[in-house]
Amino acid sequence: MVKDVKVAIAVARFNEYVTSQMLERCVARLAEHGIGPDETLIAWAPGSFDLPLVAKKMAGRKDIDAVICLGAVIRGETAHFDHVAYGASMGITRVALDSGKPVIFGVLTTDNAEQAVARVGQGADYADAAVEMAGLARCLES
Repeated sequence: MVKDVKVAIAVARFNEYVTSQMLERCVARLAEHGIGPDETLIAWAPGSFDLPLVAKKMAGRKDIDAVICLGAVIRGETAHFDHVAYGASMGITRVALDSGKPVIFGVLTTDNAEQAVARVGQGADYADAAVEMAGLARCLES
């Protein structure tokens, strides 16, 4: 178990019926890792496209060890899905590389709402990834 880890979570409000459930599962799993509310910073962004900027601000804080980005992009009838999913994924990747901190891509990209709802449990997986990567980052810095 990694000690003294502080995690930030950026959550998209768009499709909140999905992202709020992901957040609940993520926070619960962080608690299982011993990371409670005092070690967790949560901020809501309007949508998944906005997550990279929020993640950048979070990763820029010295007291944050890892950032988790939670969102749900559900395919519609237009190409908007492709632009939002691409922008979110590229932006989140850039934040990780630029900051040198773990930034977890927890943005679901599904064809329909049923698929998204079926995957809300992945919120716990994203918490696991953040804790693991925070530990790995510490090991590699030493």
